[in-house]
Amino acid sequence: MAEATVANKTIKLVIKRQDRPDSQPYDETFEIPYRANMNVISALMEIQRNPQKQDGQKTSPVCWESNCLEEVCGACSMNINGKPRQACTALVDKLEQPIRLEPMKTFPVVRDLVINRERMFNALKRVKAWIPIDGTYDLGPGPRMAETKRQWAYELSKCMTCGVCLEACPNVNDRNSFIGPAAISQVRLFNAHPTGEMNKEERLETLMEDGGIEGCGNSQNCVRACPKGIPLTTSIAAINKDTTKQMFKKWLGM
Repeated sequence: MAEATVANKTIKLVIKRQDRPDSQPYDETFEIPYRANMNVISALMEIQRNPQKQDGQKTSPVCWESNCLEEVCGACSMNINGKPRQACTALVDKLEQPIRLEPMKTFPVVRDLVINRERMFNALKRVKAWIPIDGTYDLGPGPRMAETKRQWAYELSKCMTCGVCLEACPNVNDRNSFIGPAAISQVRLFNAHPTGEMNKEERLETLMEDGGIEGCGNSQNCVRACPKGIPLTTSIAAINKDTTKQMFKKWLGM
């Protein structure tokens, strides 16, 4: 069944655009027909079907990223009315108009609302956010994880690498090398895993280097912004404790 339309009702969007990574950004305003239950992605798709500005002039289609459309993949992160969030769950009826869409500022812009998340993925590589078993040999079942630990570990595993926590953090910017809350939380997740803990000290040593956990200013913006409700500040506190223990172990030669 086609979505219901409301006669003469429109949606106004102001989108910050950028043609190339090295070009200057500029704003374009669009006005599209309103449909019930629209989200920001469906509004962008309407503009893509008819890339015409509010003044009637034709323009190029707006570029953005999306995939799952159900807040799982993390691809559609952008600043919506000044707040970093997922465009697929941003409902038009709950947004003040004009709706202003901008790319997240923490990451370099590729084009329009498309960003390069390389900084975040490199951070995950630095802390080895994976279980280092290549599957070459059949090692049999691994150790069982206690149910109480599994429950809170599952909450950490909800991270979809959307980058919203890095965008909200005032300490993640182009002036410093802070690794960010996402990677720190993943260290806690994989260090708690019965197999992943083999590399526990290596991950902690990485967070003790420049740009590691000491870069956190405890603003707590990350936990408020996280669309999955991940307890990021709890993870940061736990890893801060673990790195302190690791530092004393090194001093004592243990």
